[in-house]
Amino acid sequence: MSSPSRRRPVRALALAVALASSVTLTGCTQVVDAFNALQAQTSGGGQPVVVSTPVPQSSATAMPFDSRFTYDGSVSLSSEVADGLELRLDVWAVDPKRTMEWTSSNEKQFGFALNVHDHRVDEKAVLAQKRRVYISSVSVTSQTAQAGGQVSNPFQFSADPRTLVPSDTLRSDRGLLLNSFQGGLLVPTTSIRQLPADTYGITLEFALNIAVEGTANSDTSFTQQTVYQYLPVAIFDGDASSDSPAPAGSGTSTGRAPGWGQSGNQG
Repeated sequence: MSSPSRRRPVRALALAVALASSVTLTGCTQVVDAFNALQAQTSGGGQPVVVSTPVPQSSATAMPFDSRFTYDGSVSLSSEVADGLELRLDVWAVDPKRTMEWTSSNEKQFGFALNVHDHRVDEKAVLAQKRRVYISSVSVTSQTAQAGGQVSNPFQFSADPRTLVPSDTLRSDRGLLLNSFQGGLLVPTTSIRQLPADTYGITLEFALNIAVEGTANSDTSFTQQTVYQYLPVAIFDGDASSDSPAPAGSGTSTGRAPGWGQSGNQG
């Protein structure tokens, strides 16, 4: 579950975005072909409630850029946006699937999905019995950790999820409904392309603007929140042996590049 709530502004960064989509019929809401053509946008306006999840910390035995995603090839990041109401962000490696092969020079593809679970009711309960969660904006920004001490911002995406999915998905003026039988939001393939040669890690920051229903089937009980999730990803030296790869950098890392969030309150 997430750590205590903290406020932090959504930063606008001048970044390049490289996105690729693959649409298949699954239980999750599909991303339309227009996904690739979207321009990065800065989400406007602040929300009164922010649920923030800290970056995983490294340890003495961890790789120089500690990343559970890199160890496992997938990760599930969870935030409790209300009592017993869980917002889940699942991220997985697509190509290369073996994350030890993620280097600065190759294309690194991953997918992610957003879903919500109301643990107060049975999973098969009808929608009217569940507290609804709508998402109106999803943004992904990034910062590198580089052996030379520089910081770059190679990846950014920001859009209204309602523009990414078929028109028959459940939505309202509050956003795209996440806890529907259509399965939330799925981005099956997104690409991080070439990084600076001395990059040994990259941290992705997900900022999710949501509306949360306080009482099931009560249109007057919604509140606005922004949920932040951080995903550290280790980057390896492409010249190293595939059997025993090592990151290009050295030392320890919090999973967040130097200078990340200097204008905000970070843990």
